[in-house]
Amino acid sequence: MVDLSATKDGSDGLDRAFLALADPVRRAIIARLSRGPATVNELAEPFTITKQAVSQHIQVLEKAGLITRTREGQKRPCHLDAAALEALTSWIDQYRLATERRYRNLDGLLTQMQTEEP
Repeated sequence: MVDLSATKDGSDGLDRAFLALADPVRRAIIARLSRGPATVNELAEPFTITKQAVSQHIQVLEKAGLITRTREGQKRPCHLDAAALEALTSWIDQYRLATERRYRNLDGLLTQMQTEEP
């Protein structure tokens, strides 16, 4: 899960998560893991990069707290941490909701001004 408490305002965890999501390969890995767990080999299939490069992308996602890995015999499947994405969504939503509230207030004011015109 994304650690939003790394600093007083939680920016370290957010920085790591958003930096991890800034790369298209890592976003594609997140999209694939949203459908279920996958191994490095399975995650590497659609890419023209090496498995080692995919492993490095996975490490970045792990350090950002967006995915986890488990051990199942010889396999080490990757899993999306839905709670981490929820933490990012919540952070974004607080600003989206505040902005929407301001626009609703502005719309109300404009409507009021239009009805008051002679």
